[in-house]
Amino acid sequence: MNICGYIPESVNEGDGLRAVVFISGCRHGCSGCFSRHTWSFQAGERFTDKLQQQLIDEMMQNPLLDGLTIAGGDPFFSAIEVSGFVQQVRQQIPDFSIWIYSGYTWEQLIQSSVEGEVSLLHLCDVLIDGRFIEQQRDVSLRYRGSRNQRIIDIQQSIIQNKPVLCQSSDMYDNNADINAMTTLT
Repeated sequence: MNICGYIPESVNEGDGLRAVVFISGCRHGCSGCFSRHTWSFQAGERFTDKLQQQLIDEMMQNPLLDGLTIAGGDPFFSAIEVSGFVQQVRQQIPDFSIWIYSGYTWEQLIQSSVEGEVSLLHLCDVLIDGRFIEQQRDVSLRYRGSRNQRIIDIQQSIIQNKPVLCQSSDMYDNNADINAMTTLT
């Protein structure tokens, strides 16, 4: 597995100050995708055990970080390898929140028969789901590129056996944003 980017501090890919790892490889091919350079599974550099530990060490040494976001590409195309990394983060930084992006929907992932996808979903806290749809592009949305994409509380969704939207007061720009997402579920 390769990564095609790492941002040690960001406020654009989730609540609070977050480290962001971009996993190489995506087969969704969304029209208008802003990160086409991440589609190749060969993009970037090998995400070796040594590099994984280096990034975890950096995250552990930054007391300002709230969590880790895993983006791409689509990390679920490398679910087994990403799960290994997430497990290492969970063991070494247990209080970190972990957000993950995917072009797959919650419903597709929770019912997936692809090895590792359901396990990876269970390891994370928040899922930004759904393909980018150019006709629904909205630059005013927080953490998402198009209106169909949802911010899902994974653990509550597992408990309730249905997608549960995150309801943090600072996660949405306004009530219209929440209403737009609610109508999609």
